[in-house]
Amino acid sequence: MNYQPQDFLPIFVQLLAALAFIFATMFATHSLGPKRHSAKKDDTFECGIESIGDARTPISVKYFLVAILFVLFDIEIVFMYPWAVNFRELSWNGFYDMLVFMGLLLAGFVYVIKKGILKWEK
Repeated sequence: MNYQPQDFLPIFVQLLAALAFIFATMFATHSLGPKRHSAKKDDTFECGIESIGDARTPISVKYFLVAILFVLFDIEIVFMYPWAVNFRELSWNGFYDMLVFMGLLLAGFVYVIKKGILKWEK
């Protein structure tokens, strides 16, 4: 198919309408909303708990390792979805490729378990 620039006009119109709505509502809330400031209202607030101490407290490396592992193993879904959609067209070759992918992923998961990265208490 040969697409022309005018074929994309509805997309740009909808994008423009969405951006206009965002800016209009932000302008309306900031200009029409109440502007009452007080010490209690301007105080920092985190999930119902008052802020105490410094924000620069050291955090365990385990927290970051688990977060990175979550992202790593979560991204696999990005590769599995197109494979599942095109499963019939890929035939056995695609099936074997996914077995290799899942095997490598499983090997990585076994490595993570053996290293004890997911154990919180040591």
